[in-house]
Amino acid sequence: MQRKLHPLEGIVAIFALVFVLALTIGFAQAAEPKIKKVALRSNAALVIDAATGEVVIDKNGDAVTPIASITKLMTAIVTLESGLDLDAPVSVTREDVDMKKGSRSRLRTGITLTRRELLLIALMASENRAAFALGRSYPGGTPAFVAAMNEMAAELQMGDTHFVDPTGLSPENVSSARDLAKLVRAAHGYPLIREFSTRDKATVLLSGKQKVNFHNTNGLVRNSRWEIGLSKTGYISEAGRCLVMQVRVASKDLIVVLLDSWGKYSRVGDAQRIRKWVETTATAGTQS
Repeated sequence: MQRKLHPLEGIVAIFALVFVLALTIGFAQAAEPKIKKVALRSNAALVIDAATGEVVIDKNGDAVTPIASITKLMTAIVTLESGLDLDAPVSVTREDVDMKKGSRSRLRTGITLTRRELLLIALMASENRAAFALGRSYPGGTPAFVAAMNEMAAELQMGDTHFVDPTGLSPENVSSARDLAKLVRAAHGYPLIREFSTRDKATVLLSGKQKVNFHNTNGLVRNSRWEIGLSKTGYISEAGRCLVMQVRVASKDLIVVLLDSWGKYSRVGDAQRIRKWVETTATAGTQS
């Protein structure tokens, strides 16, 4: 005859089973690496795997905001798509002087550079008069150039994006991080944009006489630990500090968009935090 369990024995058995299950789950969780989410100071950020399109990090990726000199990537695309002679001379005129923000420039009116040199310092050093001159010297002038910028944005399906000037000095040049990831992807397809936007420094001859040195506005291009395939910074007060890059981290090509970061060094700090987070995640994934 089978002995009946005492009620207390049943309760003890249940507790023992629960204890064993808790231990099993606890050990399993302990074996899994704990990965903290990355905390970013930029108000909008997006990181995308360039090869797969997978979204790695998304913080307010659809927020529409002024984009400052990130604009100049589109300026470069329209310039290159125009087929205009890059070695043709273009003079800087009073029309190219910034009357909105009063930003300083090392290009005095009356000097002449080639369109190629203007493109170089617009991308590398974010030279506003260079970008203005590129737009003004386009067939039909600046209005036609800006129209071509918006047409290209539509072609790239950048529905959150609108341009009113080729520099980004106007806060009416707006976009979202998700749209700018599309712009970075498109711009990366142009070898000259990749080269000019990541060059550390350059010396140009103003009107073939005066040597002037320009440096990249993104200090990370001078850091040997970073493998940067495309870069552009931006800043006006309405946009905050902005940075877009295509970089290789942990054997992956990533598109990084950081917008509206208010600390002087916070956009670079965010880039460093993203890099560390991606590398930690990749290492944890390999070990698991």
